[in-house]
Amino acid sequence: MNQYIQPSASTASSRIYDVLRKDLVGGRFAAGEKLAINALKEHYQVGLSPLREALNKLAAYGLLIQENQRGFRVPTLSRDELDDIAQMRLALEGMAFEQAIVNGDAAWEADLLAAEHRLKCADITLDKDDEWEKLHTQFHRTLVAPCGSVWLLRFIEQLHDQFDRYRRLGPKMPVIRQELDQQHHELVELALKRDAQAARTLLDEHIRKSYDVALQCFLEHG
Repeated sequence: MNQYIQPSASTASSRIYDVLRKDLVGGRFAAGEKLAINALKEHYQVGLSPLREALNKLAAYGLLIQENQRGFRVPTLSRDELDDIAQMRLALEGMAFEQAIVNGDAAWEADLLAAEHRLKCADITLDKDDEWEKLHTQFHRTLVAPCGSVWLLRFIEQLHDQFDRYRRLGPKMPVIRQELDQQHHELVELALKRDAQAARTLLDEHIRKSYDVALQCFLEHG
């Protein structure tokens, strides 16, 4: 079923940007695939002007490659890029989490508990994968939310999207997801205890475990 985007001049570009971003991260388009503008217009029911504006933004964000006079193409995947993304996540997300633990207040603690609970409940029903992915992203955003740096949060968001292009390639693995979900719970406990060092160590382990999943997915599709 086509996803209908309202053609309002003030909102169409933002809406198509959000939907296309989700589809690019989720693997609807193959790595290296050239996007056909007319096909996109038809599928998303959007005008040419807001579509091109959204495509330009996605290219600037790194989820598309703009080819001179030849349109847009989905970036290819590589082991070197995946390694680079994972290393940057370890550095930036770990730093942000430590700062969040220092800066976070009681409202942040409540948000963390709520985000972890929603994610755990969603994980019970693995067929609702879109819901789990949305709540998983929200959980990781909440972990680092009070880090105090808007730019750091922007970089982390971009890294998550790039990382998920690899991670979502493969079949779902309930056992691994359960292990990651347990780590989500432990991350919250350490944050509430304000144990920044132990929390950073566990987050590093969490990212490396996710990297192993993403690497395996990449190798299977390489």
